[in-house]
Amino acid sequence: MFDLRRLRMLHELALRGTIGAVADALSYSPSTISQQLSQLEKEAGVPLLAPDGRRVRLTEHGELLVAHAADALARDEEVRGALDALQPSGAPVRMAVMQTVVHGILPVALSLLTAREPKLRIEVSEAPPEEGLFEVSARRFDLAVAEQYPGQSREHRPGLERATLGRDPIRLALPPGDDARGLADLRERPWILEPAGTAARQWAVQQCRAAGFEPDVRFEVADLMAHAELIAAGHAVGLLPDLMWAGSAPRVRLVDLPDAPAREVFTVVRRSSTSRAAIRAVRDALRDAFDAAPAPAGQSS
Repeated sequence: MFDLRRLRMLHELALRGTIGAVADALSYSPSTISQQLSQLEKEAGVPLLAPDGRRVRLTEHGELLVAHAADALARDEEVRGALDALQPSGAPVRMAVMQTVVHGILPVALSLLTAREPKLRIEVSEAPPEEGLFEVSARRFDLAVAEQYPGQSREHRPGLERATLGRDPIRLALPPGDDARGLADLRERPWILEPAGTAARQWAVQQCRAAGFEPDVRFEVADLMAHAELIAAGHAVGLLPDLMWAGSAPRVRLVDLPDAPAREVFTVVRRSSTSRAAIRAVRDALRDAFDAAPAPAGQSS
């Protein structure tokens, strides 16, 4: 029987690519990870790793054992979930959430959980969707809240289960008093968008191109609250989702876009964890909080 802790290290190596990255993720030293993987090789009786320049790569035997490791880790989580159903373990639920979720629905979701499951410990980290989805696969987080934009789809990672929270409308955001009526009026204006490579940036650029121009991106910022501040101050225009306002009055002028585009907001968990009552409780609270989120107060079109 293989040691489950060592199997997880091998599984992490397959996901993260380097021993150093595995060490950082699991809070061990690189030498400890190397020693444990060497011991796993002795248990297997076959070479699992081979030198690849200054790094290592998985051998054919290593790839085979990684597949076994994934099954073993999933089965272990399923059994723990079954035991938890009989007597809750008190283990925390670790969440990765987007900034707009922290602002827009997390406070309400946590209040619901305090009332429904007062002994449940929730640990929350803000993370972009790309990172959150990866880290659920890697078991750093138990749940992630992510989004996908119209016409785009996030990667479907093996062993993960999605559940839609709802649609979050996206609107053109202009400085107060700005009389622009749509995207076509903004070809000469400075834009603020999320960093290159993000789904939000790709979608926003495509909207501008469909309107006949390339956006003049002068501000590349991940923080959507900073987007709102710069737009409100008259320095840029942008595209913002409703969820960030959490029912408060926007300091910007919001303009509806053609066809009323909206991003899909969803939760992701490992399929092997769905039997945990705590996971179900958190997903229910997030869904209820999303359903209760009001539209931006004082929105104009």
